[in-house]
Amino acid sequence: MKKFIFLGVAVVLAVTVIYLNNQSPTSTPLISIAGTTMGTSYHIKLAAGSEAKIDSAALKAKIDARLGVIDAEMSTYKEQSDVSQVSRAAADAWVPVADETMTVLTTAQEISRISDGAFDITVGQLVNLWGFGPTLNLEDIPAQDKIKQLLSIVGYQKLELQAHPPQVKKSDAHITIDLSAIAKGYAVDAVAKLLLEEQLSNFLVEIGGEIITHGYKEHDKPWVIGIESPQANQRSIRKRLYLQDVAMATSGDYRNYFERDGVRYSHTIDPATGYPIKHTLASVTVIEDSCMRADALATAIMVMGPDKGMAFANRHQLAIFMLVKQNDKFIEKYSNAFTPYLNTKEVK
Repeated sequence: MKKFIFLGVAVVLAVTVIYLNNQSPTSTPLISIAGTTMGTSYHIKLAAGSEAKIDSAALKAKIDARLGVIDAEMSTYKEQSDVSQVSRAAADAWVPVADETMTVLTTAQEISRISDGAFDITVGQLVNLWGFGPTLNLEDIPAQDKIKQLLSIVGYQKLELQAHPPQVKKSDAHITIDLSAIAKGYAVDAVAKLLLEEQLSNFLVEIGGEIITHGYKEHDKPWVIGIESPQANQRSIRKRLYLQDVAMATSGDYRNYFERDGVRYSHTIDPATGYPIKHTLASVTVIEDSCMRADALATAIMVMGPDKGMAFANRHQLAIFMLVKQNDKFIEKYSNAFTPYLNTKEVK
């Protein structure tokens, strides 16, 4: 029988809240707005600035409406979403999608290409098969022939996009798409854009652990975010990051896995093999201008593992931070582009 471990929807969510609330007695209180969306929660912190008095209730209504549109287009659970309609479509049939869905699909395909398929939005059925999707498999390890069968319908190359008008075509009717590893990042970007349009310039937006910051937290100080330590049976901060006008996403497998006969199976599925990853990378954090890109890139690098992932990051000048399992410890590795975020004096 499987032993499942599901200790949180996002590895950075708890520590983010700790740091946001860890203010000195003389600090100006932050304005907080929170809610639920896309099967998870969101938290927004607004710092005091030169803006006029904020109507939190009205702003929350606008945010909820904006997130509702994105969820309606990109949800795997809503029958009329673009994602569901593409997944149900026949082979070689063009399916119209919303402009925003096309934006996310285009970025997803780009990340798939540059990562040689480490990121792949067609892998969802394999994730479900291993028990990490909406349909839990609690009985046994998936049969090899079933994995092989699903692998035959996995592959970002089997999707074709057309920008004008926006529509999608797949080469096999059995192919399904899942934007869960990129859509939350897009939603973070969308909320940040909404806040800027509302003339708000100092804020932090977090949805399911994906984050974007803008401006300052207080008195020209950047937002401070914590990367969680992957030690078992504890929640503690491993590294503090100082972020201004950037997005951050973290992918990790140390709180979402199952064990069977002493073997640990990660929730991260390698699209090339159909099996959970087996390398020593416990988590990777990516900092980017776009949370959508950071979200997808974190998943891609998590699939690659520590060596290939770091080489990929340095080749593409990505700012990443890794925690790698080494015996009974975790060691830190980071790319050249990540260094500025470790020191407040170096943050732009």
